[in-house]
Amino acid sequence: MPNRPRPTSKPTSATEPPWALPFAAHAYLLDSWQRSVLYLDVMRQRAEQYREHAAQELPHVLDYKAELICDGRELDRPVNYLMGRILPEPGNAPDPRKRPFVVIDPRAGHGPGIGGFKADSEIGVALRAGHPCYFIGFLPEPMPGQTIEDVVHAKAEFLRVVIARHPEAEGKPCVIGNCQAGWSVTMVAALYPELFGPIILAGSPLSYWAGVRGQNPMRYSGGLLGGSWLTALTGDLGGGVFDGAWLVQNFENQNPANTYWTKQYNLWSKIDSEAERYLGFEKWWGGHVLLNAEEMQFIVDELFVGNHLAAGEIRTNEGKAIDLRNIRAPIVVFCSKGDNITPPQQALDWILELYDSVDDIRACGQTIVYTVHERIGHLGIFVSAGVARKEHQKFASNIDMLDLLPPGLYEAKLTPKGEAVRNPELVTGEWVMRCEERTLDDIRAIGSNDPEDERRFDAAARLSEMNLAIYRTFAQPVVRAMIPPGLPSVLQRMHPLRLQYEFLGPGSALAGWIGATAEHVRAERRPVSPANPFLAMQERVSEQIVAGFETMRQISERWAEEAFLSFYGRDLLQSALGVDQSDRPKRKAAISPMHAHAVSLRIAELRAAMGRGGMNEALARSLFYAGAPRGGVDERSFEAVRRFCEADPDLSKRSFEYFRKMLREQFFMLLIDEDAAMAALPKLLPADETERRAGFEMLKNVLSAAFEPDGEVAVRLRHLAELFGVGDSPLPLAKGSEPKVSAATTEAPEPKARDPETPKPAAPKPTARRNPRPGPRKPRAAKST
Repeated sequence: MPNRPRPTSKPTSATEPPWALPFAAHAYLLDSWQRSVLYLDVMRQRAEQYREHAAQELPHVLDYKAELICDGRELDRPVNYLMGRILPEPGNAPDPRKRPFVVIDPRAGHGPGIGGFKADSEIGVALRAGHPCYFIGFLPEPMPGQTIEDVVHAKAEFLRVVIARHPEAEGKPCVIGNCQAGWSVTMVAALYPELFGPIILAGSPLSYWAGVRGQNPMRYSGGLLGGSWLTALTGDLGGGVFDGAWLVQNFENQNPANTYWTKQYNLWSKIDSEAERYLGFEKWWGGHVLLNAEEMQFIVDELFVGNHLAAGEIRTNEGKAIDLRNIRAPIVVFCSKGDNITPPQQALDWILELYDSVDDIRACGQTIVYTVHERIGHLGIFVSAGVARKEHQKFASNIDMLDLLPPGLYEAKLTPKGEAVRNPELVTGEWVMRCEERTLDDIRAIGSNDPEDERRFDAAARLSEMNLAIYRTFAQPVVRAMIPPGLPSVLQRMHPLRLQYEFLGPGSALAGWIGATAEHVRAERRPVSPANPFLAMQERVSEQIVAGFETMRQISERWAEEAFLSFYGRDLLQSALGVDQSDRPKRKAAISPMHAHAVSLRIAELRAAMGRGGMNEALARSLFYAGAPRGGVDERSFEAVRRFCEADPDLSKRSFEYFRKMLREQFFMLLIDEDAAMAALPKLLPADETERRAGFEMLKNVLSAAFEPDGEVAVRLRHLAELFGVGDSPLPLAKGSEPKVSAATTEAPEPKARDPETPKPAAPKPTARRNPRPGPRKPRAAKST
């Protein structure tokens, strides 16, 4: 029942006479007592909600109706994962030609649904953008014998079903992996790259040792505990099952001020408005799930302590290496400086472990886009309405632009639409997305480990292996023999996070009294005036309590960091553990000699094809060439290309894969040898001057969509006018300026003699790309990409 406060008591301020203070104190004490009763009633409702939620066969917090499509329990290797199709609202059927979105929530202690538990969410913005949506969740209890590899294969099977259900879709599904689901998604994509469109990793750790000193010491936890032997002990005490409540408790321990004071104080101090929001979040927060002990052991050994994923050291049962460089879909990394669980270093430093340069990224055919939020916390990445309306909305509306970006490293920058002085009608939503080219130095600038830190973490990983082997040899048989059949379930019920729901649950003697008293308080509610001096005193006391918790946290974190660095930094310990103590660069994933040979062959093929093609290839090459000085792609330019493609009868019939393949080929031709590629451009142009002039007008429109062509862009556009043979120059040259390219002739010159394995380092950047939708149709400015 919602609170219905009566009019507040008479305002009281510090300027009133002293005899007014007793009245202010009385009003404050009455308000505090009423808030306390209502607070206890919310706790009572939370306990009831917890029991009802836990009693469901498939507990989740999705705010959308869904129909079951796939049941992982029916697979040859059964798992407790399910996939459902999100049912759209009547009259808002998704566009069958738009790629589906698949949202996967983390199985890290909580139940599923946080990716779509309200309208402004990842699922919500994808639905509003017209995309079909699917959700992959899980049951509270794992299947017997279920492993992480089984889960990986199950998700691949789910994606095959999604692709089969949308034969008309332009592009493969976009998959969103939240938090711990992110590393699972990358494992699937590395083994089954053909199943993926763009991959969005939201708050997902992939480089578990990474960080900067003085911040986010959670990465030291495994080493301070002596490694993963404690995980094995916990699994044995659980009878082969790991209780996800321990993971939730670890999360809460990272911010004791919020866990033990701020969250509860915020509810108590704003009890008239916060109850519904609090209960909605607690429904998910208290939905603890279980994992098989083998699953959790894999996660700790291979990821959190071992950090084997980015190094390509994880293998399947069939011996296949899980190499993230096999991923062919664009990878979008969304992280935040305010995230103390997955800081930007853990979200991005895997790039430094896999590649030596951006040219390495391009040679693998990979596109990596990242964006770093300035302050949002870990949970806010998935649950914040503001983040959903900004970052996730731009990802959804520009997903085709992200899929068509040429290989390389980019940072997505969002600026308010009000600052877009040119063509704001080409923008969807209230923000403008621009993908700017970056180098590995930009990732290093965020922060990374030095060789000494790498040796420390390597020592911690090796000590973990030794301690785990000792535990399994000498202690594990004894522990397992001492656990009676009913003890694991008793230990689960006695976990501190579960016990808190029992104090005011239906079986509590206080529950009935609190419910009845709360009804009376709601009828007589008298909130205190905001001007009451005791209310201000209450806020100051709260601030002091928070400051005390923060001081304790900082001292604890400083001690943890110093202890880890001191213990694992000892030369004697590292030598005893066999850690290489030379100052070598950070470890890199192994590179196959066949990769360099394949790159060499591909370069030769592209050189031979520079003079083949038609107007489409010429326009794509020209756009990359002219837009290169801008160093990025603006969504307005992309939308201009999309509208041009939709209006063209030939282009509107082309498939998405045709555009993706063609754009990449033209980009790589310029990357390999820009002079030769541009000299061959006249061979691609039609003889009809009208067609050439129309194509050149399209180039000018696209290059003018976001910014006025000037500087080097104007110089290159003038050079293209000469190559297209359109006569008059589109832009006047500044006095004394000359094209900074070689003079092109109608015949392509012989390519320069150079090593085919060392491509030209300066790469042209695209200005816009968009796949046309099949068949001509009216352009829609409201849905730009």
